[in-house]
Amino acid sequence: MTKPTPNFSFSVQYATPCDMLPRWRLRRWAKVATQVIAEEWQAFGGELHGLSLTLRIVDAEEGQALNREYRQKDYATNVLTFEYGADPDMIWHGDIVLCLPVLQSEAAEQKKPLLHHAAHLLIHGCLHAVAYDHEDEEDAEHMEGLEKDILARLGIPDPYQHDSL
Repeated sequence: MTKPTPNFSFSVQYATPCDMLPRWRLRRWAKVATQVIAEEWQAFGGELHGLSLTLRIVDAEEGQALNREYRQKDYATNVLTFEYGADPDMIWHGDIVLCLPVLQSEAAEQKKPLLHHAAHLLIHGCLHAVAYDHEDEEDAEHMEGLEKDILARLGIPDPYQHDSL
């Protein structure tokens, strides 16, 4: 079985400066996620023709406003994904929003490198953009498994493994 090579379009908007997350790095993470998703879909008889994403990196104020408007939750959250589904050519479209201050705070609290946490949240958003969710335990386990697989391909450790020290 040959590996599928889906079309991939990725753009980044910096609403707040973030030198640690250059476009090339973000694009690499999202592209690996897209490849893993395509491989999984192919294994189950499906096909991911492509993924078109826009990533926006925001400050806490914009993150809170978006979360309040679209989720009716009045706080800045780490990642928001807007999934628009597939077009007639079966290209999936979505927007992902990463809130930089929340990402930085969580990484520090969890004692994780910022880049590892950012990669995890971007991958999480990519999965949501193609309709994966974690509404029930089975779906959550499946989604977490994909996240761990994608992160492992990037050389990033399991974000769900907690030290027992």
